[in-house]
Amino acid sequence: MTRMIAGKKFFGEDTLKSEEAKRFKEIIAESSVLVGASNVGEFMPIIRWLLFNKMEKKLKILHKKRDGLVQKWIEEFRDKISDGTGESEEKSMIEILLSLQHKEPEYYTDETIKSLMLDLNIIDITHEYVPTMPSYGSKKGLGEILTLVCDQRKGFKTTNSLLTIQVHSGTHTDAPSHAFIEYFNQQTDATTLDLQTLNGPAIVVDVPRDQNITADVMKLLNIPRGVKRVLFRTLNTDKKLMSFTEFDSSYVGFTQDGAQYLVDNTDIKLVGIDYLSIASAFDVLSPHLVLMKNKDIIPLEGLKLDGVEVNVPYTIHCLPLKLHADASPVRCILIK
Repeated sequence: MTRMIAGKKFFGEDTLKSEEAKRFKEIIAESSVLVGASNVGEFMPIIRWLLFNKMEKKLKILHKKRDGLVQKWIEEFRDKISDGTGESEEKSMIEILLSLQHKEPEYYTDETIKSLMLDLNIIDITHEYVPTMPSYGSKKGLGEILTLVCDQRKGFKTTNSLLTIQVHSGTHTDAPSHAFIEYFNQQTDATTLDLQTLNGPAIVVDVPRDQNITADVMKLLNIPRGVKRVLFRTLNTDKKLMSFTEFDSSYVGFTQDGAQYLVDNTDIKLVGIDYLSIASAFDVLSPHLVLMKNKDIIPLEGLKLDGVEVNVPYTIHCLPLKLHADASPVRCILIK
């Protein structure tokens, strides 16, 4: 595998004295230990966050080692190419990517190449837009959102579709203008959402089943200070509510006191939930007002969290459209 990626051999008797081979094997061993480690916190919740913080630190150190090693390979091949000694009949993956970098440097950056080399586990937590997906308060669902205005089957040279969509449908973010008329008048809309908040380290937590996210539930979850992005997986995921066309008002969401606890006792700025609203249907406005009053907390709604592992460190990447609207559809992924 390393021969294909970097044109290097790291296993065998002839590599025993190689410092680079030793370094590579150490990284592989550390990766195996961390990936295979059992999550004791699942059985002992009281130490869950301590274990999470320790694991996160170890993963950051490991990532730095892996990143440094691959960057070294990139620099080696770049030097060989520049002095004319890098061309070979069977090019490694890095050589191929560097040749693409020469043609499209703005796309094939070193970071892109390293990401491809490090084999990241990308988890798509965005729901697919289909006419049968639920729409808030509707029995009929979202309905048709695409209309063909140019159809190649009817003689047009290209296909062109018209998109008509409710911005609070599917996986989406809310903007402050959704809940506050003054923010609407100030155009504090989806274009103003902080991309730093929407991208970075994140965790997924399991909410006790059959309960809305109240202050008591937040106390039980005991999310420590410093954690800024949390996705709350609830009974909504177990019941697969996003797969049913008819809106289900029994969904789990935040109550006013739960939202207030989050604001007063945590550093969370990105709040994710697995149905169409961050707030429970029993009081859909108050939690929004509490969370979005200061414009620094972003609700992320309609997440697809089936099968996503909880209480492990992720990086979330979430990008809304630049719409002057009170919400925006997003494509959202987790990287483990």
